[in-house]
Amino acid sequence: MTGSVKLTGASSGLGKPWNSINWSKINAHVQRLQMRIAKAVKEKRWNKVKSLQWLLTHSIEAKLLAVRRVISRKGARTPGVDNVVWNTPARKMRGALSLQSRGYKALPLRRILIPKKNGKLRPLGIPTLKDRAMQALYLLALEPISETQADPNSYGFRKYRGCRDAIAQCFCALAKKDSPRWILEADIKACFDWINHKWLLENVCLDKKILKQWLKCGFLENNKLFPTNAGTPQGGVISPTLANMTLDGLEQAVRQVWSRKTKINFVRYADDFIITASSKEVLTEQVLPIIKEFLTKRGLTLSEEKTKITRIEDGFDFLGQNIRKFNNKYHAEPSKGNIKAFYENVRNVIKSCRGSKADKLIKKLNPVIRGWANYHKYIQSSRIFAEAEMNIYFLLNKWAKRKHGNKTPKWLRNHYWGKSHDRRHFSCAVQYKNGKTKIVELIKASDIKTHKYIKIKGANQPFNLELVDYFKMRRLSKNSIPIANLA
Repeated sequence: MTGSVKLTGASSGLGKPWNSINWSKINAHVQRLQMRIAKAVKEKRWNKVKSLQWLLTHSIEAKLLAVRRVISRKGARTPGVDNVVWNTPARKMRGALSLQSRGYKALPLRRILIPKKNGKLRPLGIPTLKDRAMQALYLLALEPISETQADPNSYGFRKYRGCRDAIAQCFCALAKKDSPRWILEADIKACFDWINHKWLLENVCLDKKILKQWLKCGFLENNKLFPTNAGTPQGGVISPTLANMTLDGLEQAVRQVWSRKTKINFVRYADDFIITASSKEVLTEQVLPIIKEFLTKRGLTLSEEKTKITRIEDGFDFLGQNIRKFNNKYHAEPSKGNIKAFYENVRNVIKSCRGSKADKLIKKLNPVIRGWANYHKYIQSSRIFAEAEMNIYFLLNKWAKRKHGNKTPKWLRNHYWGKSHDRRHFSCAVQYKNGKTKIVELIKASDIKTHKYIKIKGANQPFNLELVDYFKMRRLSKNSIPIANLA
């Protein structure tokens, strides 16, 4: 066992070993094995891949890391059908020691329905904590394979990749004067729900008995057990990686049509993807048939209502941002739907704080504004940020009038909008028990500076030993440069 953890003794004393684990050593040990798996995949030595996977999934280091991953998520307090929660160090350690493949049987999922933007309901399957930890354990052995075989321009649910990489790739594909002008916006219909189980079992390099347990475990709804004949559970830890592996190869299939004339480009984030081309005919007559054939083999189909072909001058929405060209100049800004959802979120937070003190309101609003602005700071969003600042001011002014109905506008301005650095900020004074007073200010979207983002190189993946320094540099630099500093 790496580190100083000893796993002997009574179960009641397992909390102390958990609290004394050296996680940096645990991570290093698991990462070394993952890099060996990735190297074996690259060399197509599949027997060695399976041997290394067995070694990883049976190591105590990987089991501890799997439990830590599960209990550190927001849903750690949400139990499955067994109503078991690992909320103490001793239970976490017992959970890690219980992760055994021999005799393992996955329990049914607890099904809940969550609302979608279009008013429909999305089914969410919640596995038990033990099943989640088993999925996290085997995911450690599967990630090196999925990353090594992944499409270069796939950015969803992958390490060191995100929406900003996908948007940056859109810039690379569409910003030039001679860039393609037609875009296929595609979305797969209920991707997680309809993936073919037979295809997964035949093509995913993982213990087949364990994988089949997760795919066929069924779900409980209204105390009734229903079978799962297709798809992967959306609440499962391993489900996003399985969905990615199902769609990997789509870029290569589409690029069969590539030439200097067709100008094919591919960008995918999870099950949403766009494909560019020089003409509408290329997309309808050559690209779409290839996509449909590829998806049919995996039990999937395109969503007719979300799949469409548009010109770059008309613009298209992708990952909450609108991309278009004006006078042959590339322009990206937050989409109307995204802005509307942001205002609705701000409005709901303010409504929930009616009668509350200003410091509580600021504490709730700051993460909402900061998160939205940080997401959009890599595009041309300064104008939208200024508009957001003004609209939030009107909403806050309405909140202040409701709270102090007998006060004048001047009193409200002086009481809540204090001056700081020659600018007025919505703020309040908070007095602590020790007698000290601190001014708490509401963050402004315009305070978040726009940045130029350096996109990850398409073929790079974190389990390549030769690229350790590259990913270390990305972590340290945070991959962005202030636009003001670009000279």
